[in-house]
Order: sequence, then structure tokens, then C-alpha cells
Amino acid sequence: MMAWERGIIIKSQAELNLMREAGRVNALALEAARQIIRPGVSTQEIDEAAAEVIRKHGAKPAFLGVPGAYPYPATTTVSINDEMVHGIPGKRKIKEGDIVSVDCGTILEGFVGDSAFTMGVGEISAEAKRLIEVTERALYIGIEKLRVGNRVGDVGSAIQKFVEGHGFHVPREYTGHGIGRSMWEGPQVPNYGIAGRGIPLRAGMAIAIEPMVLVGTHETRVMPDRWTVSSKDSSLTAHFEHTVAVTQNGPVILTIP
Repeated sequence: MMAWERGIIIKSQAELNLMREAGRVNALALEAARQIIRPGVSTQEIDEAAAEVIRKHGAKPAFLGVPGAYPYPATTTVSINDEMVHGIPGKRKIKEGDIVSVDCGTILEGFVGDSAFTMGVGEISAEAKRLIEVTERALYIGIEKLRVGNRVGDVGSAIQKFVEGHGFHVPREYTGHGIGRSMWEGPQVPNYGIAGRGIPLRAGMAIAIEPMVLVGTHETRVMPDRWTVSSKDSSLTAHFEHTVAVTQNGPVILTIP
């Protein structure tokens, strides 16, 4: 287990500027993925669309080769319906009515940008639409709390209250995190918590904040491929993420085009 409080690295403005460039490329890669998502497209094709953008900008995929049960084999994670995170791209085809989450990380000039989105494919259920809306809104509620003087618990508490107030759930085992030259730095930023508790937020921190939301339960399970994480009860899930800088002037999103 990482000693999260010891893994916090404060960035200079110059370093945050480099992270902004990595974040911009990551946003463009995700937009390329988003543009091709439609019925009949394979998850591998989605992955390749993002990978092409990263290559074109002279960057590297942050996820490819990440250690785990075995080295992660793709540029993105593509997770469908009850799959919350870490879905491995492959031959599976997208269908009308699916909800698809794509997560991507980009390394440029030694710094990482990390972000994710969830979208519906064609006509989706009212529940799926509400889930996506609540999860995306939870992201921005969390971002708003990334202010100097607040604590990590303020972020998690705000996300948890909003999500659970809409009858949904947040997982306990998977969280947001600090980010910089490494994909995972301190502090750990759960999507739950107690306001006023936890590590204080300081200017120069960079946080990958990522609400993951489940319809039926907060419990998850790892699938037989040993990477994909699904809801334990097979209910729908959604995931949004941005890399955000904590500054004296408030939060600054780094993963936008």
C-alpha cells in the first residue's frame, strides 16, 4: 500500500504547464475515441483511434504496460455497462443502448495527463441517462472542492453526498489520486469521506479526480481477465475523470483540448 501522504509532490507553474500539454493531448485522444463510438464498432477500434492521436503528438500511452496481474495490453480502457473501469479493448462490438466508458492516460515531456468519460450509444434507458448525468455532475462538484485550505475529505464527502442523494453508489476500493511524473502520486482521493478530514490541499498539487458510480451497490468484482472491474450485482456503472491543478486562484482543469 502506498504511503499516500509521503507521495505528494508539489509542482511548479512550469511543471503544471507541461502537465497541461499532456492533458491537452489526452483530451484530443479521448475526443477521437468518442467520435467513432457507434453500434458495430469494436472496442479495439476505439482504442486505436486514441492511440493514433497520442502517436501523432509525439507522446506515449501511460496505461500500456502498467503492471498488474499481467502488463496492461492497451492504450485505453474501454468499459461497457456493468464494467466500471479497466475494461481491456478487443473484438467486442458496441451495441445500441450500451453505455461506454473510455479512460486514457498520456505521457508528454515526462508528465502524465489522465481523464475519462462515459457516453450512451444511441437510445439508452432513462436510468442510464440519469446515471451518466449524475456521475458527470459529481466530477465537477468534486473539482469545485479542490481549493487551497480544503481537505481531501471535503472532496470525497461532496461527491458521496451528491451521488448517494440520487440513489446511486460509489465504490470503496477505487479512488482518485495525485498525478505528475508518475500516474499515481499522493494524495489518495476517495469518492467518499468526511468533510474536514484528511490531507490538506495545497497549491501545486495535481489531482486526477474520478467519480465512479454504480446503480445497485457499492460492491465490485474483478472479472476473469484479472483487469476489468464490474459491479458485483451486474448493475450499470459510469466513470468520469479530469486531471486538475490546485492553485491559489482555484482549481484548473488540465485535461481539456
